[in-house]
Amino acid sequence: MTWHLGRLAAFDTETTGVDVENDRIVTAAVYGLGGGQPVEPHDWFVDPGIEIPEAATAVHGITTDEARTKGEPAKGAVDYIADVLAGYARQDATVVGHNVVYDLTLLDRELRRYGLPTLDERLGDRPLHVIDTRILDQHADPYRRRPSPEQGARQLITLAQTYDLPWDDSEAHGASYDALIAARVAHRIGTLAHTPRTDWPDRIKAVRRPRYGDFAGLTVAELHARQVELAAAQAAGLQAHFRKTDPDAVVNGAWPLIPQQRTEQ
Repeated sequence: MTWHLGRLAAFDTETTGVDVENDRIVTAAVYGLGGGQPVEPHDWFVDPGIEIPEAATAVHGITTDEARTKGEPAKGAVDYIADVLAGYARQDATVVGHNVVYDLTLLDRELRRYGLPTLDERLGDRPLHVIDTRILDQHADPYRRRPSPEQGARQLITLAQTYDLPWDDSEAHGASYDALIAARVAHRIGTLAHTPRTDWPDRIKAVRRPRYGDFAGLTVAELHARQVELAAAQAAGLQAHFRKTDPDAVVNGAWPLIPQQRTEQ
């Protein structure tokens, strides 16, 4: 079975910020779907235990007071999230998300913060296979420009538009909505990879030097390994671009998890 037709565990979080080392999960979603099985929704509303900055509230709409009133304690929530993800991995489901290295790394740091087993520790020798729609899309359509000064070429909304998926601004930046859109994007990319170019939609036919075919015929394990290489190459390219104006710029190309930096004692 090719990678886009199996069982998926769509994963997304909304958080207090973008610093994986220090920010916290506010909402999370893991949805089991595909593979000829029913959809299994799992959603969490979390009290992160710290103030939610106004900038984060502006994105996902959740205030500190609301999280404290309605959210479950963070330690129990992140333990449960990790258990659900590990459970899907044990069933050979593939974790899918958009820029999911961020979500997996943030979850890893939350687990370590509370002294809980990491995903790797829960899985033991069992592999965690991951699909990151940002990596796949950037490789398949490398020359796409920003749709507007306000909207980036690799934002999830842009991918939804590119792959003719409906987009609801009122639901966007909710963990469940974004997780499901990412899973649908992955399926569309997989479908294009296995469809003759002559049968592509006109929007995709117009893509400059498309490379969807590079993902054809791969197993999940092969696709995962390919993304490790692509993530490193894409990060190196971005770092080189940034260093044109900032010689000290660093872009971490680790994927699907950024290793925790060890501090000197």
